[in-house]
Amino acid sequence: MKYLSAVFIFLRGLLALLLVPFLTVLVGLTILVLAFFLSYRGGRLQFLPRWWGRTICRISGVKVAISGLESLDRSKPYIFAANHQSQFDIFVLLGYLDFDFRWLAKKELFAIPLLGWAMRRADYIPVDRRHGRQAWASLNEAAQKIAAGTSVVIFPEGTRSPDGRLQPIKTGAMVLAIKAGVELVPLTIIGTHEILPKGKLLARPGQVTIRAAQPIAAADFSLQQKQQLADLLADKLR
Repeated sequence: MKYLSAVFIFLRGLLALLLVPFLTVLVGLTILVLAFFLSYRGGRLQFLPRWWGRTICRISGVKVAISGLESLDRSKPYIFAANHQSQFDIFVLLGYLDFDFRWLAKKELFAIPLLGWAMRRADYIPVDRRHGRQAWASLNEAAQKIAAGTSVVIFPEGTRSPDGRLQPIKTGAMVLAIKAGVELVPLTIIGTHEILPKGKLLARPGQVTIRAAQPIAAADFSLQQKQQLADLLADKLR
């Protein structure tokens, strides 16, 4: 019985792995068609990434529960700051964070045919993380877009955790929050490390919980206090 269960889990994970590229291309092409022929962009296209994320979770046998968003004002922009345990974090947030939000994405991704075009139409925000002056300029541009009403999701650790534990918070993400002057919402993701650890390809079925903590008023911090803000965020994410 255990052998059959292991085989089923393996085949299910393999199916999800094979379908992800197909679904990604399908969603990207649909975004481009809607953008080109119906002039859809931004929030009007968000149902497609949400469907993409939920479909991948369902195929993988992953159930998601999210709590703590009830008190948030949906007319305001927020920076959702999540811990980063797994590549699967992207799927669960896209599928189940029921908010109109965008991703901050590496500038290089916008140069990829199809993917980059779809990301632009979805109003994702490019960030240059490699070059000092350009990185600062892109950070300012991102902060302006957030302050103007665009909610975003960030992974303030900067990379996936190798063991599921919270890594040090990067202060660059805190600079963005302080410059934007909006509330920072800590999102603690539990369970994705067990489903798809860093370095693995096949996801396992499982349960994911996302808990939103009380927002932090980033506007109350100066740029000189960015480490204090990072420490406070880390406390809320643990």
